[in-house]
Amino acid sequence: MNKQYDSIVVGAGVIGCSIAFQLSKRGHRVLVVEKNEVGQKASSAAAGMLGAQNEIKDDSPLLAMAQKSRAMFPELAEELKDLSHMDIELIQSGILRVAHTEKEMAELEAAAAFQQAKGETAEFLNAAEVKEKEPEISSTALGGLYMPDDGQISPPLLCQALARSAAVLGAEFREHTEVTGLVKNHGSVSGIQTAMDTFHADSVIVAGGAWSRQIIEKTGLSLDAYPVKGECFSVRYDHPLVTSSIFSSSGYIVPKAGGRLIIGATENPGTFDESVQLESLHQMMHSAMEILPKLKDAKWEKAWAGIRPQTGDGLPYLGEHPSINGLFTATGHYRNGMLLAPITGVVMADQIEGKQTDDRFRIDRLPYKEVRI
Repeated sequence: MNKQYDSIVVGAGVIGCSIAFQLSKRGHRVLVVEKNEVGQKASSAAAGMLGAQNEIKDDSPLLAMAQKSRAMFPELAEELKDLSHMDIELIQSGILRVAHTEKEMAELEAAAAFQQAKGETAEFLNAAEVKEKEPEISSTALGGLYMPDDGQISPPLLCQALARSAAVLGAEFREHTEVTGLVKNHGSVSGIQTAMDTFHADSVIVAGGAWSRQIIEKTGLSLDAYPVKGECFSVRYDHPLVTSSIFSSSGYIVPKAGGRLIIGATENPGTFDESVQLESLHQMMHSAMEILPKLKDAKWEKAWAGIRPQTGDGLPYLGEHPSINGLFTATGHYRNGMLLAPITGVVMADQIEGKQTDDRFRIDRLPYKEVRI
């Protein structure tokens, strides 16, 4: 059994699978270890919106990164279909952000001007134009911001397609395999330890989502990162109610194939509890029916929760450990993991190959706390 690899990826969510895919494309011998199953945690809980414009409304370093990643999806979808024979259900039908107060209207108008100045397509709509665009939206909407270039995919299919494509290219996957420690040699990482085996590699990439911090803390470095629980539910309607993904200050509604709609999401920081609270469902249902009144006739499907990784400054950690050569981290994407997965795979593969990348995402960008171990 081979226990020597070029790179080991810890975590088989969408970020870890994207990194494994990009490394495998470049001829690296890759092992991916996952303590649960591929795509089981936050990657299976996401709604799949590709909201480069919807989520990022200022000059954050994330803006250019999100734009580049969104632009990668059409070609990536075809590439993954060729390798994995899986359709990630890329739909480029736009996101419509609606306003219910004059303050929200002013914010959307300013957002439209900002995005247009950045070269993006953004349409500021009045109430009548919102109804024309999506007739089933409540007449309480005063207006909206339509972003036609933002779209959506199926998160489970994207993650599985990345994993299957990486495997076709030679990557190995080990599920139900928890990392118990890192193997280090003279200031460099040289592999990982699990309960049963030791695996060796020139580089190790920690991509364990909200659980990444626990692994990195074993090296004496505490990341400014924390978990955020998000609860969602899904329903079915006998015909499509909307074509665009609908976003408001109280949540989102994402239409899927077959009349299915995903509705979410709550934000509860600082917990790894994956249970769904009745009060959360009540609030989300009420808010969703205020936006789409016909949802009162929809048929219940299911509810779930995911734990998303957030950072103190809102930027993901993408970089090499400041004192352990060959140990990399890719985490902190919060609710943009699906959107940023393609570019993250490229960035991390570039770093592992010694290429220069944007250092604003490095893991020691903030004063970090040394943990006594």
